[in-house]
Amino acid sequence: MAEYRFERECRTPHSEAYLIVTGDERAGRVDLHFTPSIAYATLCISGKMSSEEIQDLIDQIDEELVISADIARDDFIVTVYQGQEVGIYSDEEFGEEELEEEP
Repeated sequence: MAEYRFERECRTPHSEAYLIVTGDERAGRVDLHFTPSIAYATLCISGKMSSEEIQDLIDQIDEELVISADIARDDFIVTVYQGQEVGIYSDEEFGEEELEEEP
């Protein structure tokens, strides 16, 4: 089983986002959203993983991030996407490019 660690990117009163890292490589990202009775996750993994490996990762997310959030829940629903990161875009990045393109 791979060793994963989670690096928080952001947090709001009802959600959190984490990079998933194994060794020195990014393995994916998980976004958590908490309602009064259900915790939802969107799990995006960048490499090929078996169903068992995905379940192990979900279990680790549940133990380290969801349960430790100390929010009562009746269910934990996870939607999993598998693919590759295309890029990270922000308003600041686009603003700099527009300035460079102007004559």
